[in-house]
Amino acid sequence: GEKDRPYDGAALTRDALLCAGERAFPVNDPEAEQAMTAEIARAAREKDSVGGVVECAVLGLPAGLGGPLFEGLEGRFAQALFAIPAVKGVEFGEGFGSARLRGSENNDSFVLAEEGGVRTQSNRCGGLLGGITDGMPVVMRAAFKPTPSIQKEQRTVDLTTGEAATIQVKGRHDPCILPRAVPCVEAGAALVALDVLIQEGGV
Repeated sequence: GEKDRPYDGAALTRDALLCAGERAFPVNDPEAEQAMTAEIARAAREKDSVGGVVECAVLGLPAGLGGPLFEGLEGRFAQALFAIPAVKGVEFGEGFGSARLRGSENNDSFVLAEEGGVRTQSNRCGGLLGGITDGMPVVMRAAFKPTPSIQKEQRTVDLTTGEAATIQVKGRHDPCILPRAVPCVEAGAALVALDVLIQEGGV
C-alpha cells in the first residue's frame, strides 16, 4: 500500500506533530490518505482486512531521562505499545532500517544548536541512545497486524469433531483498525513520558 510522509525527527515542531490529528483520517500527506482509504475500501469489498503502521512522537523531553538495561526508555515505551492489541512490532527512529546502514551512516552527529545547547543533526536513533533521551524528539512506530476477524472463508479445525473445517466470521468488523489505534498509541506514549518525567524530571 501507499506510505504517508514520515515525521522529520530532526526538525519536528509542535504544529507538524499535531497536523495529522486535525484530519478525519490521520495522515501527514493528503495524497497518501486517498491511496490508503482506497486500499482499505478494496480490502473491505474483498471481505478482507489490512494492517499498517502508526507513527508517534514525543516532544520536549529533556536529555538524560531513562537509563541502561531495565530502566531504558525504549523498553518502557515498547511495553506500553505492545499492550495495545494487534501490535506486532515497535521501532524507534530509523528502526529496522538501521540494520542496513553502516555506523557512519546511522550515527547522529552532535552539533551546537542556534538557540544554544547541543542537538543532533539527524535523528536516526529516535531521540533515545542506550535507553536515555538525548533531547531530540522521541520518534516511534507501532506495526499493527490486519484485523483477523474477516468475512472471507478461512481454514480451521473443528475441535469438537477433530476434523478440518472452514470458518467465516459474521457481523461488522473494521477492515483496518489503524484509525482507531492512533489515540491508543498516543495515550500509551503520553503515559510513559509523564511517568518518567514524574520519576526523574521533577514534575
